[in-house]
Amino acid sequence: MNDATGDVLLLVDDLPQSLGALAQELEADGYTVLVAHSGEAALQRLDLVTPDAILLDALMPGLSGFETCRRIKAQAAWSHIPVIFMTGLSETPHIVAGFDAGGVDYVVKPVRAQEVLARLATHVRNARAVRLAREAVDVGGHGVLVIDARGRVAWQSPQAQRWLAESFADAPAGAGARWLVEAGGPGGGGDALADATTQRLLRRPAADGRHLVARWLGEVGLGESMWLLSQQAAGEAQPSRLASAALTPRETEVLSWIAKGKTNRDVADILGMSPRTVNKHLEHVFEKLGVETRAAAAALASRELG
Repeated sequence: MNDATGDVLLLVDDLPQSLGALAQELEADGYTVLVAHSGEAALQRLDLVTPDAILLDALMPGLSGFETCRRIKAQAAWSHIPVIFMTGLSETPHIVAGFDAGGVDYVVKPVRAQEVLARLATHVRNARAVRLAREAVDVGGHGVLVIDARGRVAWQSPQAQRWLAESFADAPAGAGARWLVEAGGPGGGGDALADATTQRLLRRPAADGRHLVARWLGEVGLGESMWLLSQQAAGEAQPSRLASAALTPRETEVLSWIAKGKTNRDVADILGMSPRTVNKHLEHVFEKLGVETRAAAAALASRELG
């Protein structure tokens, strides 16, 4: 039985009667199954309810499954929904097209109910964890996104997606990602504000006088880079290095004592932790501040903490 009883599944197929047995299996496993007969009908359904997953026929009259998926992924409110393609096509180009459109998985017709159930359970669970993580990121008033090795957005929080859409509303698709890659990537120029460290900070003015501020957080995978986005009001002072570093309360405590000239052992005694733990906190501090030495971190903290 499905652990997440009550999960909603949207089944999209121009011949849904051919999937009657599958729908029965899904309902028996605890899913609430909604049906749409076309890509257009699926998008209309999504205006009324947000399912936990979508099983989507790749080839349909009118709006194809691939184009339907692209439209779903282009909407911030729907982009987190895992889409699993169903089709009789099993050639590599078709499978690649499904993943390029934003699908997370691919099953070949005739579909096997137990296989679909197993895949659904995994993708629904993963999508829920990602959605919660994305929403948690946005709570702090920031947005986060990851750019892949090909200069495309690999992952973004809802806030980051909204801000990029607003800032590049009149620009071609993908302009926001190109701005980050061309202006702020390693060796980038443009309006990047680079200091003597590896930090890169970009600012893009908006029509209302605010600025979209993007701070490079570093490499997070093979060719992937992470950016922290925020909005700066007109006339508002540029955030300090320390303020934009997003240190945890414990990291801030450790840094403040280091800035006062305390050794790792002194800090460990004061905060009730081991010197090894203090060193681990400092490693994170160095990475977030974009510095390489204890002296550089202490000097920065002394200037900004006073």
